Amino acid sequence: MNSKRILRNMSKNKKTSNSKSKVIIPIVVIALLFLGIGVGMGYFKKNLYTVMKVPDFRLTDQNNKTVTNKDMLGKVYLVEFFFSKCPTICPVMNTNMRAIEDEINDPEFGIISISIDPENDTPQTLKEHAKRIGVQSPNWHFLTGNRDYIGKLADQFNIYVGDKEDESESLNHSGMIALVDKDGNIRCRYNKENMPILYYSGLNYEDPEGKVPKLNGKYHPDREILIEDIKKLLK
Repeated sequence: MNSKRILRNMSKNKKTSNSKSKVIIPIVVIALLFLGIGVGMGYFKKNLYTVMKVPDFRLTDQNNKTVTNKDMLGKVYLVEFFFSKCPTICPVMNTNMRAIEDEINDPEFGIISISIDPENDTPQTLKEHAKRIGVQSPNWHFLTGNRDYIGKLADQFNIYVGDKEDESESLNHSGMIALVDKDGNIRCRYNKENMPILYYSGLNYEDPEGKVPKLNGKYHPDREILIEDIKKLLK
């Protein structure tokens, strides 16, 4: 009789144990799933996406010196297209670049500003422009050269510059900025949907989310994230 009772109790215990397992396993799976999502999101926040190798370039700076992409190896740097007489977005971009330069203040950080108006932007003109906006770093190069070459270079960067042959478009350009690491790779962060943003905006905005561009806007969200990402790459 005792033996039968023991067997019945063992059977009940087994069923109870199985029931508990059925409850516990889904909970563990869900917990691991959330942990995986958390780790994944942490990865996207901490790591920067590699867009591509920076295109080869060879241009002349404001000091009449040749500057190439190879010269910039070992430095984290930004690349923009602009022109010194631009009355709209270029002064905004220059101001944001100056703020980044002041914040980073590191000899391993540089800026490449490529003029899309080389007929006007001679080395001397660019030197005066650099002085006017208060450039401090010897690693901020304002570059000029052949306009056809610069147009093709912009295409290789996938940053919009207007067609030279179209008078109404020739001096139009994007306000986007490329971030380049010490090994010559264009890098970027991921957005909230975990998609690479590819390029950063040098513009100001009416809203803190960076959805409504405005020349005198008080918000510049990409300036802040650029500073964060530059610091990551300088470590």
